[in-house]
Amino acid sequence: MLEEYRISGRRAVEISASVERAVADGDLEPGQLLPPMRELAQHLGVNPNTVAAAYRTLRERGVIETAGRRGSRVRPKPATTAREHIRVDVPQGVRDVSDGNPDTALLPSLAAAFGAAAAAGDREPVLYGDDPLEPELVRRARADLDADGVPDGPVAVASGSLDAIERVLAAHLKAGDAVAVEDPGWGSMLDLVPALGLRLVPVGVDDDGPLPADVERALREGARALVVTDRAQNPTGAAVGAARAKALRTVLAAHRDVLLIEDDHGHGIVDLPLHPLAGTTQHWAFVRSVAKAYGPDLRLAVLTGDAVTVDRVRGRQRLGPGWISRIVQRAVAGLWAAGAVDARAVAASYGKRRDALIAALAERGIEAHGRSGMNVWIPVPDETGAVARLLHAGWAVAPGARFRMHAGPGVRITVSRLTVEEIEAVADTVAAAVGPAPTRSYA
Repeated sequence: MLEEYRISGRRAVEISASVERAVADGDLEPGQLLPPMRELAQHLGVNPNTVAAAYRTLRERGVIETAGRRGSRVRPKPATTAREHIRVDVPQGVRDVSDGNPDTALLPSLAAAFGAAAAAGDREPVLYGDDPLEPELVRRARADLDADGVPDGPVAVASGSLDAIERVLAAHLKAGDAVAVEDPGWGSMLDLVPALGLRLVPVGVDDDGPLPADVERALREGARALVVTDRAQNPTGAAVGAARAKALRTVLAAHRDVLLIEDDHGHGIVDLPLHPLAGTTQHWAFVRSVAKAYGPDLRLAVLTGDAVTVDRVRGRQRLGPGWISRIVQRAVAGLWAAGAVDARAVAASYGKRRDALIAALAERGIEAHGRSGMNVWIPVPDETGAVARLLHAGWAVAPGARFRMHAGPGVRITVSRLTVEEIEAVADTVAAAVGPAPTRSYA
């Protein structure tokens, strides 16, 4: 029996809540063994089936994992311990280059677009039962997808890319299924998968995206889904090039039953061509968010995919939020029509700062990565020490632990808050904090 924390409750929901609360509070630590079900049932004076139901709920929520006779343990990285909480507190006077936010100077003004959208809503209010999709948004989104070579498919709208990805995963997978994800990769994705009761399978990444050999291994070992970031990968800035896309399509062609999800959140802030993988498998989804180019608070992403996947997403959406505000959809369509964001200019602005930082670090013997987007990934020998020393020197960076599973330690710097004139000073500070590192892959 666990002495450090006494599990309580008489019903399954109470027992599972007791364990989940203890994990969230840190009273039960990752890897800690839970008592056998019969032993806990006897202690609580309940039927063993009640404890079994509680443990099943905890597994489905990604809080614990069970390994046969070896028992049940708190997951090494439980969903209740969100990676977003792995961050540094930024004291007054310290520059924050850790948060991954866009440069607000590059975001368009929203007032006119929302004014026009609201006025249209006044003239013809959207009511229950009306079409959940704004026709002009769908038309423009589909035209852009066609131009980029994304296969034809119906369109849906979600509240951001993570919402879209969650809905696609839930449409096809069940608790316990494995999902291959990039490592290092988007911290919110690494939280979402176990929160859905799914298992994470890490896939290494280099500057061209997921490593085909790692993808092949993950799919061969039973991963039911693969999530790929096409451009501006977070945190490494990787972008899938033509050769890598061809290699990945070859791998996926041998696993057509795998669910493929592509996240092109960099659309609108990158100038590298898209090389989509969509259509290689039977079920697929391609997601584009407007957050980085038009503003995180817009909370809108467009997705397309095979007919079955999109139909399931739309059906489940109808039972929840119903639809994404047509006023927001109309405003985004208006921003697109007005050419409110010059993607080439935005990409050039981020690229100038990103490339300058990588070059300055290279001159100081520091390896860094950032092929596209607004982030630079720097492998370091001592992640905790590097973060602490940089903070002491006046710079708050993102700890690599937010983004990795098996990948080596590193830190992420978001360049959107930097000016070109600051690059040399930042590079000097990073070099002093981490020291020269041998050239190596960060996969």
